[in-house]
Amino acid sequence: MNIALFGASGMIGQRILAEATRRGHTVTAIGRNPSKLAESHPGIAAVASNVLDPQQVAAAVAGHDAVVSSIAPRHDSPEDLPNATRSLIAGLAQAGVKRLVIVGGAGSLYVAPGVQLVDTPAIPDEWRPMVLAHRSSLDLLRAEGGALEWSFFSPAGLIRPGERTGTFRLGLDELITDAQGNSSISAEDYAVALLDELEQPKHIRQRFTIGY
Repeated sequence: MNIALFGASGMIGQRILAEATRRGHTVTAIGRNPSKLAESHPGIAAVASNVLDPQQVAAAVAGHDAVVSSIAPRHDSPEDLPNATRSLIAGLAQAGVKRLVIVGGAGSLYVAPGVQLVDTPAIPDEWRPMVLAHRSSLDLLRAEGGALEWSFFSPAGLIRPGERTGTFRLGLDELITDAQGNSSISAEDYAVALLDELEQPKHIRQRFTIGY
């Protein structure tokens, strides 16, 4: 599979890149300054592109089988994330690429009927703008995704570097917790599940989530 990856240099993006290449897929890292990533990963292609510009997105992703966006909202401009989602929707449509998987956030997952994680004290005030930006991106996909075969993949409440176990649980809109009420996943196992979804799609035009 020929995969275009935005945000390949981030904590999650690096794991997605590693898992994709491990499985023999061809990956193009797309970003504003991808050259350093190409130097550290000689087997990948690197393309400079601004994800906020639909025409640049279209040019960068043309000819790929799927696009993965692992970009994260910035503290100083969280609105860039939903803007990037809108740009991806338009750019992929222009390029004729249908498959899109977006690395989402956990804040819009439900922890009780009608109550999302972002509505609880578990989300500090300083994180709230970034969490809401992820939720806005999901809302945009649902409203404007059109013919795109999109998936929005929310991680567990805590995602960080760890072990690749290949053992985890998947769900849809509810936060996955263990017997102690903890919600966690390693970035490595998150990448495993994301590549599984690319290879054998089960959540087209859906949000899904993961946890131990």
